This record gives sequence, structure tokens and C-alpha cells, in this order.
Amino acid sequence: MAITLRNFSICFLFIVFFSHTTYSQPKKGQFITVSAGLGLSALDYEDESELSGRGFYVHGEYVYGITKWFGLRPYAAIIITSPDKNGNQPGQPIYQISSKALMVGGKARICAPIPWIAPFFEVGLGASVGKFETITPTSNIEKSGILPHVPVSLGLALGPKHNVELAFSYYYHSSVDQMCGAVEVGFTFPIN
Repeated sequence: MAITLRNFSICFLFIVFFSHTTYSQPKKGQFITVSAGLGLSALDYEDESELSGRGFYVHGEYVYGITKWFGLRPYAAIIITSPDKNGNQPGQPIYQISSKALMVGGKARICAPIPWIAPFFEVGLGASVGKFETITPTSNIEKSGILPHVPVSLGLALGPKHNVELAFSYYYHSSVDQMCGAVEVGFTFPIN
């Protein structure tokens, strides 16, 4: 379905018209968001091998809501994934991908003001401290230490106060040819 200029204009006017009655950030102010979910590790480029890792992910953020549309979010997250070894055959090389890291950094969030369901997009910069393995037919990378990453998240803030979140979070680690992330559920609490 193609988006036409007319449909875009109608959506834009709808958002502007109803923006004074909704909260895309929970509110202006300071909050804590805590979330957990299924941790994932995957290659960050096209490869004929479909390697992945699965595990646990936990995430905490200090939320500073500057406006109802925009907020800054320093974060800390832990991801622990183990490689899926289903594709490895006996007598063949072992290919795997895994992550075990503490990730810290900062993100900015932009929200759409829709009652009960507020879609959001986040992007930022951060550093990961831990161990990463990307062993494929085309690369053999095992690194430990501090690595830079770029966090990107897409999600929905749900409820009358938008204090429940469902999100897909990704952390791109270009130095180890992998991306790790999560499917997560989170809750936001005010700090007052």
C-alpha cells in the first residue's frame, strides 16, 4: 500500500489536532524504566549462514522527558546469549555467534502522540563491556573488552499513561560484525 500525499496530510493533521490531549512520553519530568526480554545475537550483514544466539536481556533507563514528544534516556543493559548449534554437522567446523556484555550509553526518543498507543523511535551511542564471538565461514572474530555500539529501538508505549512498553531494541557492534538486541517488555515509574 503506497502512502500518498493526501493520506500523509490527513495523518499529519490528525496528529497535530489531537496532540494537546495526549502524552507520548509519560509526561515531562523524570522517570525510571525497567524492562526485560528475550536476548538475541545475529550477524549484521548478509551471509548465507543463518547463525544466531538466544538468551536473556535486562535493561534500565533514567528518563528525562523534556517535552511530551522528545526525551533523553541514559541506559544500562545486560545481554547474555548462547549460540544456536543446530546448523553444525559432526566433523565440520563449528560456526557460532554469542554475546555476553554490559552495555551503557544514551538515547534520544521521539514519540507520536496517540492516545493509549504511542509509537516511538530511539537512537543513540554507547559502549559495551564484555565478550563477543562471531565465527562464520567468512569471519572469525572473538573480542573481549570495551566496544562501541549504536542502539536503535522501535516500540509502543501503552496504556492511559503510556507506562507499559513493548519494544524491539538493537545494538549494532560493527567491530565484531554482529548485532545484539531483544524483544522486551518494560514498565515506567515516576521518581517523585
